[in-house]
Amino acid sequence: MGITLFQHPQLNNPDLVACWPGIGNIGMIAVETLRRQVEAEELGEIEPWDFSYPSKVIIREGVIENVEFPTNKFYVKRLGNKDLLFFIGEEQPATRNRVYAEGTKAYQMANLVLDTAQKFGCRRIYTSGAAVALTHHSLKPRVWAVTSSLDLLQEMKTYQNIILMGDAEGRGNRSSITGLNGLLLGLAQKRGFEAVCLMGEIPDYLSGAPFPYPRASKSILEVLSSIMEIETSYSALDEMTSRVDGIIDGLYQKLPSGLKERIEQRQSVLKNQMEAITEADEKWLKEHIDELFQQRGSQDEQPS
Repeated sequence: MGITLFQHPQLNNPDLVACWPGIGNIGMIAVETLRRQVEAEELGEIEPWDFSYPSKVIIREGVIENVEFPTNKFYVKRLGNKDLLFFIGEEQPATRNRVYAEGTKAYQMANLVLDTAQKFGCRRIYTSGAAVALTHHSLKPRVWAVTSSLDLLQEMKTYQNIILMGDAEGRGNRSSITGLNGLLLGLAQKRGFEAVCLMGEIPDYLSGAPFPYPRASKSILEVLSSIMEIETSYSALDEMTSRVDGIIDGLYQKLPSGLKERIEQRQSVLKNQMEAITEADEKWLKEHIDELFQQRGSQDEQPS
């Protein structure tokens, strides 16, 4: 178990941006778009075999040629006054068939990421992901923020479209973040890093959808670009959003009238003031939306 570095650059006051797959791949799409925009180069990787099963075995002419694992790669970009490190993992280490990170392997991976951040002198760690919210797919997703200190929290509040996680949920002052986004945030604080988690809103009725939600990825990317003072093009995300919106609109038109009515009631409320998610409403919508996706999946699998 360890880290392989392909180069050893001297960096100027770098920050690290980390992400893994999650709901709607919101964080992954945002961070990967930023990495491509700044043309970050490969720096190294975390050796995968202690953290995940092979994703495929390559066979050529009846002979095993290679075993491929999900990758966990570091990237670097020199930007002048503040350089950037990226960590992009293709899979969260988990046990018991869970999607999100847990257990010893997750703890080990998070610390390896932070070991690399420390080696290159990073001061601040950013993670990003999804915030399942009582919102509407026609509205601009807000970005929920969680930080490692009150001073950093005040800084985040100066950026547009940011809302504090506790304020967004309306469930008091205690919240939690699942998976490596939350784990890395907590470990970073304990190890003396500044840490920020930025989460783009996705409507609760789309949280189980089998497609990405780039509308929220764009909201995160706008905040990251503003924080880092990086000029960013959003054309690729806008094109992806247009395609996904077409899929969502098609599904939405097939919703039962009672379900659509409940969702439509949100628009007027949310344009003025966010309504707290009630557990009863959240449970009712999730049950009915899950049924819809299951029915859609069955239809797609039928032979034509």
